[in-house]
Amino acid sequence: MTPASSYFSLDNSFQAALIHRSYCNEHPGFQSNERLEFLGDAVLSLVISSRLYHLFPHLPEGELTARRSNLVQTSSLAAKAKVLRLDAQLKLSRGEEEGGGRNNPTLLANTFEAVLGALYLDSGLSACDKLLQSVFPDSEIQKLTHIKDPKSLLQEISQAKGWGTPTYHTVTATGPDHAKRFEVSVHLNRQPAATGTGTSKQRAETAAATAALNNLPVK
Repeated sequence: MTPASSYFSLDNSFQAALIHRSYCNEHPGFQSNERLEFLGDAVLSLVISSRLYHLFPHLPEGELTARRSNLVQTSSLAAKAKVLRLDAQLKLSRGEEEGGGRNNPTLLANTFEAVLGALYLDSGLSACDKLLQSVFPDSEIQKLTHIKDPKSLLQEISQAKGWGTPTYHTVTATGPDHAKRFEVSVHLNRQPAATGTGTSKQRAETAAATAALNNLPVK
């Protein structure tokens, strides 16, 4: 696997993406990689969405969203961070090091995104696409055939975050009986997350789940 640093024109840009906030507490003057992580999250979503759009020209939005969520979930990004050996290059505090930070899936996934954010600033979107092609080749993406439907995937993510099971509420039901149109809202952690419409409650719930997945951070 090509080292992540080889995609950068400036080594300082790469090194900046490896600085965990705990390191800054022990080394004043350094800036954490959190802003780069924020940018990388958006870059990751754009590049993976574009890849899926072109690889699966006949899939509807909901299935594309489910595939993207599968690819960029925390466990997946953490594994890719290890493939790129980011775990060995992280700059951590002694406490974070002793606490197993180099094997923390969330920390690794965040670092992966920070590297993408730094690479975007350093060399642009095409370089980010090349790096993502190396860790998410088309052959791997095309093997994603057993993908959970949006409602199941949203439930899995919600429960993993400690938010419990999503709840769905019918907002409106309009039109004659033979041509009803439903609007449904979905709540996560007891808070409204998104709405969707459809010609049946089931379709409206699926649309709401898809919208909620799109509103969540990509990982």
